[in-house]
Amino acid sequence: MFKLKDNDVILFQGDSITDGNRVRNNDPNHIHGHGYQYILASEMYADNLGKSIEVINRGISANRISDLYGRWKEDCLNLKPTVLSILIGINDLHFLRENGGGSEPERFEKVYRLLLDEVLEQNPDTLIVVMEPFFGVAENEEYTKYMKENLGEYAAVARKIAEEYKAVFVPLQDVFDEYAKVTDIKNLLWDGVHPTTGGHQLIARRWKECVSDKLNNR
Repeated sequence: MFKLKDNDVILFQGDSITDGNRVRNNDPNHIHGHGYQYILASEMYADNLGKSIEVINRGISANRISDLYGRWKEDCLNLKPTVLSILIGINDLHFLRENGGGSEPERFEKVYRLLLDEVLEQNPDTLIVVMEPFFGVAENEEYTKYMKENLGEYAAVARKIAEEYKAVFVPLQDVFDEYAKVTDIKNLLWDGVHPTTGGHQLIARRWKECVSDKLNNR
């Protein structure tokens, strides 16, 4: 159960995994998109019906860490989140390989810190949630090898930043690695990156497992 505060603003940020084909209007039936963020938002609203809370999704497909920074004022600071959850990194590695347009781990870390510094400068009490980027298996074996060999550096940056900023870290790669022992990983991450319905449920469960105590006891 989520016990939120009156006037809490919970913001989910990231790329296509968080975007979930959300609508860009105020249609309450589709505003959160589909995926882990919708699962969590639905529970937050149902658990806090007597309070004024807002759960916002601002994930945008194909975003890299630099894209987040480019829209940070409009899509984060202006929304004044009291809880900020970020899942980013897979596109930084993907586009680095495809056309050099991503970010190396060092730049990824530098920009990530800029994002969090601005949030905490605005509100030092913001609860930050840093989610680990993850990968399964793609059709292209060479691409799979590349992603598996390099994504760990971005995950390590996310973990390091969470520790230094006293944020909540949500590990996810181990979730998919563990369930891949009992089912085809494509049943959870159909193209190596994007979760299936079951994959999103696993993400939501791990998020709740890691975050709920800190969230409920602020």
